[in-house]
Amino acid sequence: MKPKKTLQSQVTYNALNIENMEGMSRRDALKVMALGGAMTALGGVTPLEARAKSDKKVKVLVVGGGSGGIMALARLCSALPHANITLIAPNEKHLYQPSQIFVAAGLETMEDMVKENKDFIDDSVHWIKDEVASFEPEDNHVVTRAGEIVKYDYMVVATGMVYHYDWIKGLSEKDIGTYGISSVYLNDLEKGTAKGGKLTWEWFEALKNFTATGKKATAIYTAPSTPIKCGGSPQKILYLSADHLKKEGLTANFVYATAKSKLFSIPEIEKSLLDVQKRYETITNKFQHNLIEIDVKNKVATFEETYEVKGAYDEDLEEYDVTEEKRMVTMKYDFIHVVPPMGPPKALVDSLLGWQKGTAKGWLEVDEETLQHRRYKNVFGIGDICGIPIGKTGGTARHQGPIVVGNLVSEVEKKALKEKFDGYTVCPLKVEYGEIILAEFNYDGLAPSFPLAVEKPRYIWWAFDLYMLKPMYWYLMLRGWM
Repeated sequence: MKPKKTLQSQVTYNALNIENMEGMSRRDALKVMALGGAMTALGGVTPLEARAKSDKKVKVLVVGGGSGGIMALARLCSALPHANITLIAPNEKHLYQPSQIFVAAGLETMEDMVKENKDFIDDSVHWIKDEVASFEPEDNHVVTRAGEIVKYDYMVVATGMVYHYDWIKGLSEKDIGTYGISSVYLNDLEKGTAKGGKLTWEWFEALKNFTATGKKATAIYTAPSTPIKCGGSPQKILYLSADHLKKEGLTANFVYATAKSKLFSIPEIEKSLLDVQKRYETITNKFQHNLIEIDVKNKVATFEETYEVKGAYDEDLEEYDVTEEKRMVTMKYDFIHVVPPMGPPKALVDSLLGWQKGTAKGWLEVDEETLQHRRYKNVFGIGDICGIPIGKTGGTARHQGPIVVGNLVSEVEKKALKEKFDGYTVCPLKVEYGEIILAEFNYDGLAPSFPLAVEKPRYIWWAFDLYMLKPMYWYLMLRGWM
């Protein structure tokens, strides 16, 4: 079952169909993107032509061929026209990963989200189709899996993050799609495959069909204790699958089991999400529940629950002593959507480039504003790998691109670093078919690009996300044009 397109959405789709944009000039693409005010949405970023440049002949290495790496690469080729630029990335395919949610909702196909990475890499770039096995910042080089030593004067780390289904006892990737288990995150970036969305759409349908027989299904949606790519995705799947059933006059026992202590870090957004949950009536939130084990065949999930225990009253402090304790909680289910724990690649964890201690241990140790490494000044970071307080989305990487390249050019020219990243990130929270809460925020809190209440669900954000954002990504963002 797919929701019907309105006349407005169909017109928007026809105007912005990706196939219709093939071969467009930048000027024509910009005209199309201007439709509906799209170019002013999601925070403005200065085009690469307006940024600082250097004629220095330096060796620049970019590690990673995902969103952050390709966006940085486009700007580097413009800003450093005489540089020797190398890319190390194994993936010949490029995935538009936000489409996984729309594939899961039955609105797109896997083929809609895949293109050739070579289409976004300048011919002047030396592309090594491999991964980094070892970072050696003391000697300004990396070693690939094949054993090749690649030297650099400056490096941009854009490795992204690694999914760890194996950190959940009893679960492996091969279990996804069996025994009522799904995960929208399941993909293989190196091979350019993205099965997670398709399997989750089949999961939506199976949940609906099970419920249509008159049985009361229990469906669990998990969110781990680690940072994750697009923190709102676990709830997007929750609300879209609940709406999928609701449109058929069906419901289930929905359980949102998250390691976090609340639905969202921004109070205004959380309030709106709590209102959204009332639409579906049977959602139960299990906060501070971290999935640690699954009995796949018997359909039992085990969570580690963190809770507080009130102790004796302290007369001097005039408050009760509070201790934090943990206990194991098991839940039976019919269906479960698993978001895997995530972390940095092992090569970075084992290197001197990661934070050496603290909550961000292993993640790239960059300054949260300049995105320059705090100890190795010729190293910069972009995207999910950065060990900064917030921001593991494509929207974050888009805003980081000009910051990283601008500051790298300043470092090349031995000038002060002036570009400052404000922590911008954006999360289009899909709360039902046809409505999105556009959560835009930065280090200081809410940061809306439009003078509309960002906490309110709106159709305009749905139309923008489904019909406009992907062509903007392919034809403008990855080329550094916005």
